[in-house]
Amino acid sequence: MSESIPKGIVFFIDRCLGRNQLAEALRKRGVRVEVHDAHFSKDALDVDWLPNVGERGWIVLTKDSNIGRCALERIAVTNANIKMFVLASQNLSGVDMIDAFSRALSKIINFVRDNSAPFITKVYRDGQVKEWKTATDLQAELQQSSDD
Repeated sequence: MSESIPKGIVFFIDRCLGRNQLAEALRKRGVRVEVHDAHFSKDALDVDWLPNVGERGWIVLTKDSNIGRCALERIAVTNANIKMFVLASQNLSGVDMIDAFSRALSKIINFVRDNSAPFITKVYRDGQVKEWKTATDLQAELQQSSDD
């Protein structure tokens, strides 16, 4: 699998996904990974770390679906030009989260290649990857908020 992962792709694992298990599982598959706590304080707000992650071009993995529901956080995603993948199910064990992201990995890579940032996309337990908030959706919302 590692040979099909472009060198420039780096995944950022949000704190809510844990610090080690998912990161190690992805690294074993040849994926470059950065972990929240290595760069930000444990209590850092999403709106504070998103710009930094966006500057670095890292792809966010999270299970925090509130990011897609909260207008301020969606605006932060848009302004930071983030590519984000959110676990659709909030109640998975660590092993199940690893399994979901592992099953979805090739689809995530293809989605990253084929879609411009910003976006928020859902990852399902069975490895499905489905568009949730497109660049068009997010940019329209940002424009609407700046017009108000």
